[in-house]
This record gives sequence, structure tokens and C-alpha cells, in this order.
Amino acid sequence: MAEGSIARFLDELAVQRRASPHTIEAYRRDLARFDTLLPGAAPESLQAPQLRRALMQLHAQNLAPRSIARILSAWRSYFAWLARRGVIALNPADGLRAPKRPRTLPKALGLDQAAALLDGPARGDPDDPLQARDAAMFELFYSSGLRLSELVSLDWPGGLDLAAGEVTVVGKRSKTRVVPVGDKARSALTEWLALRPQFEGAEASPALFLGRYGTRLTPRQVRARLALWAQRQGVGVHVHPHMLRHSFASHVLQSSGDLRAVQEMLGHASISATQIYTHLDFQHLAKIYDSAHPRAKGK
Repeated sequence: MAEGSIARFLDELAVQRRASPHTIEAYRRDLARFDTLLPGAAPESLQAPQLRRALMQLHAQNLAPRSIARILSAWRSYFAWLARRGVIALNPADGLRAPKRPRTLPKALGLDQAAALLDGPARGDPDDPLQARDAAMFELFYSSGLRLSELVSLDWPGGLDLAAGEVTVVGKRSKTRVVPVGDKARSALTEWLALRPQFEGAEASPALFLGRYGTRLTPRQVRARLALWAQRQGVGVHVHPHMLRHSFASHVLQSSGDLRAVQEMLGHASISATQIYTHLDFQHLAKIYDSAHPRAKGK
């Protein structure tokens, strides 16, 4: 019965849902694990505790959390198919959860890389409005830790107060926060605002950062300009807007150790979202220890 029902389930995936051969084969492999993990048991009779033990076996085999999540998804789909046909009353996989995936550390620039990005030759002619605009954008990114969506939505004068050295932004869930703007970012923004009227349609547009023809810059355009800028500066890594936000958080935390302040400036609703930067901070401290301690790494 098990092989027959699995075969019919896979046939339906192929015919009715038009799943690719690669997808069908992946489902086949994942469902075949019933035979190795729960030998002799008919899938139609399986209950949640048995499936939970099977998942624990997969975890004990050091299978990656992503792979376990995929297997569980295949099981859940198969049991849902059985339930729709009245073969079983309830889906035994519905309440099961795969192991959490390990959270990957965000990539941040080192202090030297950040300096190379913002102080290098790409700044070029200070009277070039494109160069001035890009320099102001990237200084503000790094100075204030803004999200890309927050930066492109800024208006002028809007929430930018250069005299006070702060910017008011509307973040996720429409929450407003006020973030400091450093001296170098203020200087770059002042230079850009002096040249902004050279762009066509600038007077009619409320956007702080404009394209050549007076339209608000899009996130895609900002990503492309930053990648090109970093390449010209010889930073040596691909730089994207969120990396500047990560760098802001990591460098402020390294200098201050104040996690709550970083949380407020990033606009995180929960401190747990900010705590990942403590791992970056520890990596920084570990490198200092390895290079400075007389008995580190076999010195």
C-alpha cells in the first residue's frame, strides 16, 4: 500500500501540479526514507511521535537543518494528500517542526575597508553632482545604519536636519526613529545639496536622492551604484547596501559595547535581532587576542 500510495502521489505531482522531474525525484528520495527510518511501518498508520523520532534520527546523522526541513515538507505534503482522500483522518506531520537553521553572521566591512570605500579616489571631482550624490548616500548609509528602503524614501528637507545632525526615518511596521548623522556624512550631504539643483526636475521632486532626470532613485539603482563605487575604490569585496548597515552596527558595538543603543539606532523591535552583532564583535576581539596575546596560537 505504501509504495502504491507514494507512486500515485508522485504521479499527481507530475501530472496535475506539473512538478519538474528534479522535484519528483527529490520527493521520491525523501519519502523513501520511511523504509530506513521506520522499517515495516505503513505510512498510513504513522503517528506524530513516530515521525518526531524519525526526525531526531536524521538530526543524529548530522543532516543539515535545511535538508531536514525539506524532508519534513515532503512528508507533510504526502500526508496531506492522504488526508484529502480520506485515507487518514489527520496529517501527523502538521505539528512537527524541523530543527532551526543556524543563523548566518551578517557580512561587515573592516574598519580599513570602510575607510577605503568612503575616502578613496572614486570621490573624484567635488563639483560632479553624480559623485557628490553617491558619496552622500554611502556616507549616510554607514553613518546612520539605514535600511536601503529607508534611504531611498528620504525627502528633502523631510526628516533630515543637518544643523542638529540627525535624520528621522520611517522603518518597518511604520515605526519612526531618529538616528544621528556624523560629521563626514553631514559634510557630504551639504556638498550634494549644493549641487542637487543641477539635476533636471530637482525643484519639483521631494526626493533627497535623485537620478539625472529628477526621479527618485530606486533600490536597484543604489545597489548598482554602490557596487560600482566599491569596485573603483578597490575594496576587494562585493559591497551591498545592507553590508554598510551591518558595518555601522558592528563598528558602533565594537567601540561602545552598548547593545541597546545599537538596537535603537537600527530600529530593531527585539534585542534578539541585534544580538547577532555581538558575535561579530567577538570575532573582532578574538582576532585582536590572537595577534596580541603572547601565548595565543603557539607564540
